[in-house]
Amino acid sequence: MNLLVGTRSAGKTREIRELFSGLPFELWFPADRMLQPLPEEADLERSMSYVENAVAKARYYATRGGLPALADDSGIEVDALSGAPGPRSARWSATGGDADNNALLLEQLAGLPEEKRTAHYRCVVAFLATPSSVPEIVEATCDGVILTEPRGSGGFGYDPLFFSPELNMTFGEAAPAAKHRVSHRGRAFRALIEVLLRRA
Repeated sequence: MNLLVGTRSAGKTREIRELFSGLPFELWFPADRMLQPLPEEADLERSMSYVENAVAKARYYATRGGLPALADDSGIEVDALSGAPGPRSARWSATGGDADNNALLLEQLAGLPEEKRTAHYRCVVAFLATPSSVPEIVEATCDGVILTEPRGSGGFGYDPLFFSPELNMTFGEAAPAAKHRVSHRGRAFRALIEVLLRRA
């Protein structure tokens, strides 16, 4: 099955390729289909709903690319911040860069003890066989704690600050296979892969 993956994120591209490795799917990304970025792409994640954002991206790329498409919307939800930054995670700081997003998160949590720094990563993936199809939706989470300083240089986003009790390390310190085993994205995409294999 050919699948167009609706992301231009280098970090997501790398992880999704790893998660589909060895499976009977041919993955395509926007650049593979010569789909140059257009201004309207900036509006695809305007909702505060992960589901709406994921579906909007999948529908957009299914329309532009002419292939079955999938897209995810992910974020980190910090309990002490009432679930923020949530769907705005990638664009939380003024620049939207990983370093600035992490710095803002540390600033927002300054002085809070460990027991009040709990957080959750969430990932919603939408799949559309055609632009007009009813979307298949899967969702997964993983729990952790936000540290007071980054650890590790792996992953992307908030990974160096996100301590996983299941791994006893941050996602920034974890090897890719270990992270995929417990992460929100790993769990969500494994659930989607099960759906896709049943359709094949």
